[in-house]
Amino acid sequence: MALMRRQSLVRFDAPLCETIVETPKPLARQVLVRIERCGLCHSDLHIQDGYADLGGGKRLDTTRGMTLPFTLGHEIAGVVEEVGPELSKDLVGARKAVFPWIGCGQCRDCLNGDENLCLKQRFLGVSIDGGFASHVLVPDAKYLLDYDPLPVNQAATLMCSGVTAYGALKRLVGRPRQRNLLLIGLGGVGMMGLSFAQAMFKQKISVADVSPAAREAALNNGAAIAYDPSEGDIARRILKETEGGFDEIVDFAGNEKSMAFAVAVVARGGKIVVSGLMGGNFSLPMVQWI
Repeated sequence: MALMRRQSLVRFDAPLCETIVETPKPLARQVLVRIERCGLCHSDLHIQDGYADLGGGKRLDTTRGMTLPFTLGHEIAGVVEEVGPELSKDLVGARKAVFPWIGCGQCRDCLNGDENLCLKQRFLGVSIDGGFASHVLVPDAKYLLDYDPLPVNQAATLMCSGVTAYGALKRLVGRPRQRNLLLIGLGGVGMMGLSFAQAMFKQKISVADVSPAAREAALNNGAAIAYDPSEGDIARRILKETEGGFDEIVDFAGNEKSMAFAVAVVARGGKIVVSGLMGGNFSLPMVQWI
């Protein structure tokens, strides 16, 4: 039988190692995909570390239930190499992106179409072996998505970075208060969000990041204004320039400082969507919720 090469997690808080196993044979509606691209997500690093930062010196253990060696990677695109007996062989050779947020398919959330909320989820690269390998076994063909005419590199990252950015912005669509929009954090997801936001909203898009290079990149890619959150008295300046703050904010960083900045510049009646996962803790006086 052909062999499959993987870059596997063999010990937490340690580099990945190559492991070689027999290539799995798909059963029923399973699909074997030969991987062309697999992106690196920050959550891969959390899993590799074995914990996520909860702030205040507390950690969320991400090792529970995991059996090593384990293969990370959930931003996957590749070519269908083999299919299970319940599927048409016409699918073989097709180039597909792989939706990784797979549920059990039977619970209330899955039946409502919310597989990402499933408590018995089978997320690729999180709960079952993912894409840092030559092949990945996908539980069902319905999770394969056409991506033509996009380049394969972009198609792979859309499966997490793209879905995450779009999902955050979608929560702001159709609100009555839409004078302005601020995106905080200009990493891969934040820049993806900037691209989507220009297609989803009519207002000009403002951004914020502590990195001068990130701010410059955003301005070169459609942002109207770029703020440095570490600048002295920046919140007061923004409140004055925007006549009371931002109606809509997406925090693509998700840490204590980014959330504090978001709360400082949100307008009365505004909305903050937190999408980042850097970690930490954030507290807000109850009076500010009123």
